[in-house]
Amino acid sequence: MSDAGQGIGRRGVLAAGGAAAAVGLTACGSSGSSTTSSSAEGAGAGAGGTSVKTADVPVGGGVIEAGAKIVVTQPTEGTFKAFSAVCTHQHCLVSGVTSTINCSCHNSQFSLTDGSPVAGPARTPLPSKTVTVSGDTLTVS
Repeated sequence: MSDAGQGIGRRGVLAAGGAAAAVGLTACGSSGSSTTSSSAEGAGAGAGGTSVKTADVPVGGGVIEAGAKIVVTQPTEGTFKAFSAVCTHQHCLVSGVTSTINCSCHNSQFSLTDGSPVAGPARTPLPSKTVTVSGDTLTVS
């Protein structure tokens, strides 16, 4: 029987499904609405790493330096940790920090203390970075 007169045929359904898949893949690979701290003074591994002011990192939370692809946390007062901001599940940039480091691509959540996955599809911890404290400045490398 012909598809004519019966609405969308098989080809139309397949084309629509392909377009939806392309949109989903595009969203998965984007950094979305990553939170960025304005306190970065340098980026990358070049000139000694990225600097963040200690006052910009809330106790029990953290900040994302999207340009340097790092997240800096302060799980307890005076204890600073840093991790890659690239989710280990599908390589999206993490999107926010609450009581966990959060990736909105697939809802993975990571520990502020050690970067280990605590929820979602991610199974591998965020790689840790070195944090050096000098006065009111944190340098991450």
